[in-house]
Amino acid sequence: MSEQNWMLLLNQQNMLRQLEETNQFTEKYGLQLSEQDTELLIAEKNHILKEKGRVEFGSGILPQIIYAFCDSSYITQDTYVDTLIRLQEIFFEYKNRMLDEISDEELLNFMREQFEEPCFGDLDYLESTCLELFAEAIRAGYTNHIVTTGKGEFARVDIVKRWDRDLYLEALKAL
Repeated sequence: MSEQNWMLLLNQQNMLRQLEETNQFTEKYGLQLSEQDTELLIAEKNHILKEKGRVEFGSGILPQIIYAFCDSSYITQDTYVDTLIRLQEIFFEYKNRMLDEISDEELLNFMREQFEEPCFGDLDYLESTCLELFAEAIRAGYTNHIVTTGKGEFARVDIVKRWDRDLYLEALKAL
């Protein structure tokens, strides 16, 4: 076996172990990953990375996604694996679209905040509206106008207004 294949196998075994360890935390929310689930998630992660032209070092983003989203009222055991796959895909897509101008933690915090309130668990809305607007602001250079409070809360100042549940409901009433 070549050294590259050996390293890939070792990395995959490490990721399997890390994902299995997340079960200890997520079980209190009624969420568990089977060995088959973890293998599927890793395979999908590898496919997404290749498709998006990205590489990952270290433990990867998936455990962080799990910890960030596991207590969401919009994720059930039945939707858990599919939601994680989609969140990985969305995460890497928007890391690219934001030109890596914000940290993984900032993007995850924003995704989680938006997923819960304005999106009410709708991944399509998260991706096509909230993150698209956020990515536009980042690409336009408004990174200095985006302030994180440290709790995943984002405050918009200056030109770009924050989009949230209240603004969304006001826009609906105006229609």
